[in-house]
Amino acid sequence: MSKNIIELKGISKDYHIRVLDRINLCVKENEFVTLLGPSGCGKTTMLRIIGGFESPSEGEVFFNGKVINDLPPHKRQINTVFQKYALFPHLNVYENIAFGLRIKKFGEKKIREDVSGMLKLVGLSGFEKRDIESLSGGQQQRIAIARALVNKPKVLLLDEPLGALDLKLRKEMQLELKNMQKEVGITFIYVTHDQEEALTMSDTVVVMNNGEIQQTGTPVDIYNEPENAFVADFIGESNIVEGIMEDDYLVTFLGRKFECVDYGFGRNEEIDVVLRPEDLVITEKSEGMLSGTVTSAIFKGVHYEMIIQVDDVELMVQSTLKSEPGTEAGIKFTPEDIHIMKKQAISGG
Repeated sequence: MSKNIIELKGISKDYHIRVLDRINLCVKENEFVTLLGPSGCGKTTMLRIIGGFESPSEGEVFFNGKVINDLPPHKRQINTVFQKYALFPHLNVYENIAFGLRIKKFGEKKIREDVSGMLKLVGLSGFEKRDIESLSGGQQQRIAIARALVNKPKVLLLDEPLGALDLKLRKEMQLELKNMQKEVGITFIYVTHDQEEALTMSDTVVVMNNGEIQQTGTPVDIYNEPENAFVADFIGESNIVEGIMEDDYLVTFLGRKFECVDYGFGRNEEIDVVLRPEDLVITEKSEGMLSGTVTSAIFKGVHYEMIIQVDDVELMVQSTLKSEPGTEAGIKFTPEDIHIMKKQAISGG
């Protein structure tokens, strides 16, 4: 079982306001962890504290079991790739990647071997003499990653490194980054506000809001079992309705009782129910577990997104088949499609 390489214990950060509030987090060796949340949630501040560019107001940062709060960035076995790649425009590709090795006074043979290996890893062999400014955004991003990895850090921090790329290139680089991480076998801690990016790349997703961790788990767990309304709403599209947990495996919402797979709540406890739009199936009104009127249908490329008015609640349904506005329709789903969350007040969500 992998051991923890990074541990944050009671980390808080205050400027004129508190931007991180008593954060506790463990990151395992060789894990791809993504800090996910909206702008201003504290994820980049947390990354900078791990990297040594900021000091916590409270709490301790551990690296392999040792406190590193007072260790400057260049003495940590941690490298960072920033959103603005911070490459040296006056140096060619080779010298950009070699920069850290020269600081460490490695010999030319070692530098040549390591730079060549990194260029091969990022798919840019033969680019040694190219000027940085002649490269595309995606190529520059690969050089920034190569420059960070050539120093063989134990942990690589990535602060929204794909933010400046176009959508097609971002999707390509998501897969390439994950493959690189597997190949080099080091810990990646990645910051993004893009939910799809987090779900695509990560072993573990840490969802943040207002300086606090809302939920930590695998992408599947985060998506299928959100712990509160903020997570459910932030990760993908969600229908969230109020309900009552009548008993284990039995829930009432929208005036009807349904079997579900959740248990362990109090009898007659007020809860929130999450229904993912892609899990709902439109059917004939008479066959539906719920029924209502289609009020809109928008084509989204791979599916239609329809709003169905059920009593005084609007439910979003995604389907490859279009139901015309004004149609009376039924909605079907399974007990596994009903996700129960405890009521929880989330400020700013």
